[in-house]
Amino acid sequence: MTQFVLVVDDDRDIRDSLVELIEDRGYRAVGAGNGVEALDVLRASPAPPCLILLDLMMPMMDGREFREHQVGNPAWRDIPVIVISAYNDVEAQARALGVDHMRKPLAMRPLIEAVQRYCLE
Repeated sequence: MTQFVLVVDDDRDIRDSLVELIEDRGYRAVGAGNGVEALDVLRASPAPPCLILLDLMMPMMDGREFREHQVGNPAWRDIPVIVISAYNDVEAQARALGVDHMRKPLAMRPLIEAVQRYCLE
């Protein structure tokens, strides 16, 4: 099975744009609208994603709660995560979660470089 990037963002336009951008570069991407949907994707996938792009502020289950579930599961805890957020304190929030970060609006080149770095075929 081809590796994939899990894009978790409640903004459908952002999520769909990121999925399309990643797929246009030859990678597989799956979108989820919140942490609950993202956990469902992880449970249903035969192999974990090579990278998770994670928004923090989402309904039902936000990025922090999703991250708690992720690190609590041995099969998922080592999946790299990049927090994507427009908030000014995104760097501090990402550091508290032990992950990298990118500020919205996302620049395409650094995003694709991150995907390439984590998703080596």
